[in-house]
Amino acid sequence: MTLTARILRALGPAVARPTFQEILRAAIGVGIGLLLTALMASALRGSESLGILLVAPLGASAFLIFAVPNSPLAQPWSVVAGNTFSALTALIAVHLIPQIWLAMPVAVAGAVFAMMAFRAMHPPGGAVALSVVLAAQSGAPEFHWAAVPVALDSALLVLAGVLYNRPTGRRYPFRQPPEAGVHGTRDVAPERRLGLTPEDLAALLARMNLAANIGTEDLARVLAAAEAEAAARHIGATTAADLMSRDVVTLQPEDPTDRISALFHIHRFKTLPVVDALNNYIGLVNEHDLLEALREGTAQTARTIATQAQTQAVNVDTPLAVLLPLLADGHQQAVPVVDHQKLVGLVTRSDLIAALAHVVATAWPTTA
Repeated sequence: MTLTARILRALGPAVARPTFQEILRAAIGVGIGLLLTALMASALRGSESLGILLVAPLGASAFLIFAVPNSPLAQPWSVVAGNTFSALTALIAVHLIPQIWLAMPVAVAGAVFAMMAFRAMHPPGGAVALSVVLAAQSGAPEFHWAAVPVALDSALLVLAGVLYNRPTGRRYPFRQPPEAGVHGTRDVAPERRLGLTPEDLAALLARMNLAANIGTEDLARVLAAAEAEAAARHIGATTAADLMSRDVVTLQPEDPTDRISALFHIHRFKTLPVVDALNNYIGLVNEHDLLEALREGTAQTARTIATQAQTQAVNVDTPLAVLLPLLADGHQQAVPVVDHQKLVGLVTRSDLIAALAHVVATAWPTTA
């Protein structure tokens, strides 16, 4: 690569181009978010001028909240605390330093220090600090300015982000690493037990000075996805059709709980699929669902029990890598395999373990 090519590459775009749908979603979100913030602020604060209602750096905050809502820099604490601490730091600077040329760098430097010290890093906070100093040319703002409009506007914009991002398919606020597993215990999800812990990932990000660029949970998701992709490539072309049991014991929709119990006892399965007279798949009944129905004491059928459980079916061509997360953590005891809604097989955890054992034995054969 020539020097010119290296320079152009270094100065060129560093991120992939988002889809048009995501670009449109973010742009509309920013507009709606700022509009809602202005309307809510106006309703709360009466007839003040729009220039006082909204601070200019809020535009940059809106970009982060709606365009990159997963970023640690866009999370509610970062937005509200970052902007507020920056405003407070700048207000202290302008009240102590009359020279604007000196107050500006001191205010912004102090804002950076405060945001990093309080784990509230939010780049628009630097602009908030600079805005305070520039506004001081016509008279230093009072300290309540940090609360109103800065903190209030920031909180309202965050609220608008919560109301808009989730319905449009983006998680906001982005969840933190869970303290407990999905079963209410301290165990982490099975797919993460052999990998790095959240503490390991946080230390790794801190060591590489990347903690502000990507959150621990984001990194864990990327690593999990990369490991799943690597596993899929190693496993090869194994599909649900290769693993599934084809002689499946099924329930009819109107089967009562006593018949369901009898089939569980006879066949010693943990899950039974429900199909109609044409073998169309309806749902799954597992032992836990059955016990809950028996405990409630109400007359229930296989159909009513199955429709209460959230299960996912796959088709015959679904690769093994897709089945792994479905069966890994107890959400499903088995995965139904369908072909045009017709039940053709069932992949259980036993099937999955057998397949993985075969892969391990093939990849690392034992020696005598």
